[in-house]
Amino acid sequence: MTAVTESAPAATRRAPEPELDPEGASKTQRITVFFFVLIPLLALVAAVPFAWGWGLTWTDIIIGAVFYVIGGLGITVGFHRHFTHGSFKANRPLRIALAIAGSMAIEGSVIKWVADHRRHHKYADHEGDPHSPWRFGDDWRSVAKGLFYAHMAWMFLSEEKTSPKRFAPDLLKDKDVLRVDRMFIPLVLFSLFAPAAIGGLVTMSWWGAFTAFFWAGLVRVALLHHVTWSVNSICHTIGEENFEVRDRSRNVWWLAVPSFGESWHNLHHADPTCARHGVLKGQVDISARTIWIFEKLGWATKVRWPNTERLAAKRVSV
Repeated sequence: MTAVTESAPAATRRAPEPELDPEGASKTQRITVFFFVLIPLLALVAAVPFAWGWGLTWTDIIIGAVFYVIGGLGITVGFHRHFTHGSFKANRPLRIALAIAGSMAIEGSVIKWVADHRRHHKYADHEGDPHSPWRFGDDWRSVAKGLFYAHMAWMFLSEEKTSPKRFAPDLLKDKDVLRVDRMFIPLVLFSLFAPAAIGGLVTMSWWGAFTAFFWAGLVRVALLHHVTWSVNSICHTIGEENFEVRDRSRNVWWLAVPSFGESWHNLHHADPTCARHGVLKGQVDISARTIWIFEKLGWATKVRWPNTERLAAKRVSV
């Protein structure tokens, strides 16, 4: 793929359609996703019984869950729906809190994260998208390579750097956001070591501090990272298309709860500024419910809730 420069972005083009039989291609992609994502996750789950009682306790799980929710909602409600797409207006305390919470997910500083994601939407699954899984082709080897690239390798291997001046000029002018952006390293250290401090104080032991650091610090961050990255990779590879889009964004139901509703990705690409991604019956969207609570408390205003007519116009016929 031709490199993209910020001064002269490459023209977008439709991603190549699969040359394989659609049913066979879909089955191959699902199998590839299974081996790429689910097997390592199952290995982690299998390790839990062996560690339970001596290397993992309810204290570690509770601390990890609290930090997972803080960081996860900081990304989905804060970095994504608020800062990137302007799905709602937040008062100053909430805006600062969301920037801090999202930074604690350790997925990059707020300005860098927003710039990369806005660029993704501009070129979604076309030339210029920083993490499309379709950049190498449609056969199973290319899909596997593309999944790895879209999932995490793009952050280390891509030479196409996103310009914050081009994609996030509004945040560069926001003094509060700039301060939080510059505090990224201290926030990373807090996110990693605060669980250890809490675990040590609760158990009054160094061992309790260590297990909390491992499970509520390292494992929690790794799990949240892979869930977030799965939206980039899996949700652009397999799943359902309920709304018409110009890319390959899809809905993946089994990622909905751990991603706080982000895996209803097809609707998001059909209507990026909508505050709710799970708009159909049975589509759980924890982030949207959180925004609703903020609105009821008066902390969030001008929320862009789904428009029935707009959604109907984009609905895929069945």
